[in-house]
Amino acid sequence: MADTFKFELVSPERLLMSEIVAQVLVPGSEGDFTVLPLHAPVLSTLRPGVIDVVLPGGRERRIFVRAGLAEVDPESLTILAQRAVDLDDLDRDWLAQEIRNAEEDVADAQNEDVRTAAQNTLDRLRQIEEAL
Repeated sequence: MADTFKFELVSPERLLMSEIVAQVLVPGSEGDFTVLPLHAPVLSTLRPGVIDVVLPGGRERRIFVRAGLAEVDPESLTILAQRAVDLDDLDRDWLAQEIRNAEEDVADAQNEDVRTAAQNTLDRLRQIEEAL
């Protein structure tokens, strides 16, 4: 039985991570889900949040994603992220700008659905800021 699988994190600019991993916690738009080896196929949009990657041996990496898409099959997980930043490299000025952008999105929302989505993004960004 497999105890690892391939994980790739891709942004519009480049391949950010390509590793053999033990598990990944994904911030799905319908809720967080953990991907393990031999996971059933899933296609999910992402909400702003943190991807928790557990490498073989227990080492962890945490990566903030703004939005994107996750595709899971039994042997792999691929995340196409709109934006992704390793929390170890997260710049507080960058995060502050993301929060300002999200606040503008809430203020500029043309309908309640858009406003709710923008507010959820803003709330998640503020949670990440508090966690740092």
